[in-house]
Amino acid sequence: MTGQSIIDRFTSLLGLKGVVTEKDDIAPWLTDWRGRYHGAAAAILAPASTQQVAAAVALASELGVPLVPQGGNTSMVGGATPPADGSALILSLRRMNRIRNLSPDDNLVICEAGVILSNLHEAAEAVGRRFPLSLGAKGSATIGGLISTNAGGTQVLRHGTMRALVEGIEAVLPDGSIFDGLEALKKDNRGYDIKQLLIGAEGTLGIVTAASLRLVPAIALRAVGWVGVRSPADALALLRLVEGHLGESVEGFEIIADDGLGHVLSHIPGTRCPIGTRTPWHVLIEVDHADLSEPGPAERLERALTDAFEEGIAVDAAIAANEAQAEAFWRIRESISEAERAQGPALQYDISVPVSHMPAFMVEAATAVEREFPGTTASSFGHLGDGNVHFHVRAPQGTKDGAAWIAMQGQAINAFVHDAVVATGGSISAEHGIGQMKRAELGRLASPARIAALRAIKAAFDPKGIMNPGKLIPRPDES
Repeated sequence: MTGQSIIDRFTSLLGLKGVVTEKDDIAPWLTDWRGRYHGAAAAILAPASTQQVAAAVALASELGVPLVPQGGNTSMVGGATPPADGSALILSLRRMNRIRNLSPDDNLVICEAGVILSNLHEAAEAVGRRFPLSLGAKGSATIGGLISTNAGGTQVLRHGTMRALVEGIEAVLPDGSIFDGLEALKKDNRGYDIKQLLIGAEGTLGIVTAASLRLVPAIALRAVGWVGVRSPADALALLRLVEGHLGESVEGFEIIADDGLGHVLSHIPGTRCPIGTRTPWHVLIEVDHADLSEPGPAERLERALTDAFEEGIAVDAAIAANEAQAEAFWRIRESISEAERAQGPALQYDISVPVSHMPAFMVEAATAVEREFPGTTASSFGHLGDGNVHFHVRAPQGTKDGAAWIAMQGQAINAFVHDAVVATGGSISAEHGIGQMKRAELGRLASPARIAALRAIKAAFDPKGIMNPGKLIPRPDES
């Protein structure tokens, strides 16, 4: 069949609203969020229901047409960008944006894959509940994409990744059949957990169309603190001390190097350092309460920080006096990526290592990179409490052609950083996924057993290889 006749078949199936062919309308969805990957596609399929997704996938299977599932297109690893040869069609879930059911009594919401995360937050808050996962792209990231990448964010310390928040899934498998697993069952021993296989599969095993998600009570009171410390080791000691005082009330615990803070203060208007002392490292802490019991979170956090000063862990600290100040503290953390990009070309790594090893890794890996690649600067920030930081290596000052620098040094720096991560018992992808950016590195560093299992699962679910080709699964020449 010709390309046009294939498009005609999908148009007959989905209607004129369900197929986008205008080049100008397709163009924004052909490039990844970071602008590193550029693809081509003759059309975007935009089904409006699970049944339409199933019909479209069944037709794609019949015709042998690859599909690239896409939500908000916020992938950090090129996971939603179609191949450059134009062989695939994009399958957009953005029209499927209904919240089907929200039950505060059950602490459960059933929503479709195209629901934007911030819209889910608002819907839950309207009934006195919240969905405890948040990230910088909450205004565009969609539920289907968050599930398919097993997204993390700033609340993983207390609530876990997306995998821990998904109670059930509805998905269309590569043959067009519908997997109906939305029931939020606490016990279900019917063999392999298909739900968990689909979470984090990056669209390579099927297309998530809806999910049952866990909600938690709304926050009655919170305290947000900013603490200056001398080192990541002191930051970890502070975490353990605060946990000893507040237990599971600790919702967020983020570490930021002082140079990262400096980038935000110089680039983001209206930001200022929350404390009077510029220390080598900074910690952002959030403590939440679901009730109004005494003592409140601010008083309990203050007691913990008093002990931290007495033990020599904290150098300076401030607790937000009101919600506006609390949001100002968080704005600094959420603006780091934007501020870092403004500093010039950089390589960004989303890595995890065991929490106990993280302080040493943050210092030693940065020093090792700067020694091995003269002129570069390296630093990290992120979720110290769950062992995941974003490790950035910036090009030498004055580098004008970032693409040329990455082409010349990128592969060597990637290997150097990832080797250090693996040597520390960590993972080269903590929350962003593998996509196409890290596929070869996964093949180089993962055990043969892991790679064989990934390929076997992919072959069993998608024998025709039409689901998100070129993502996640290393090619034979990459392992």
